[in-house]
Amino acid sequence: MDVTVTPLPGLGTQQEFTTESGRRIGVITYRDGRMELIVSDARDPDKICAATDLTGEETSTLANLLGAPQLVRQLSEQQREVTGVTTWQLPLAPDSPFDGRPLGETEMRTRTSVSIVAVIRDGSVLPSPRPDFVFAGGDLVVVVGTAEGLRAAGEIMEHG
Repeated sequence: MDVTVTPLPGLGTQQEFTTESGRRIGVITYRDGRMELIVSDARDPDKICAATDLTGEETSTLANLLGAPQLVRQLSEQQREVTGVTTWQLPLAPDSPFDGRPLGETEMRTRTSVSIVAVIRDGSVLPSPRPDFVFAGGDLVVVVGTAEGLRAAGEIMEHG
């Protein structure tokens, strides 16, 4: 998908793409940091039919709502290209031994050769969590590795 970036002299930049239906959807990022979501009219792509200012928190929330399913889909598509590597989503139960503990304590990569590539929490994607990232019950842990390693990772997340 092509994204067009247009400088808006004195204001900021506009980034947009065109949907299959012909609507333009974009974000204007103002020099002061404000962001505005815009949607063009279906009949006239040069006419804006909807626009709303977004706070930083709202921008993050929208990005996470759209990004979580996309991240998982992209990882699944990429795994098809690499024989022997799979992506799994492991739910972290509230009674898991790692609920409230940092990722590094799992020693996941050392013990299983599996990589934790993201955590999805409350609909928000937390990509590439660091070893000091603290798990919470209800997290969905996205892992990549061999089938054998992923089974072992599931056991670790469930039993320690």
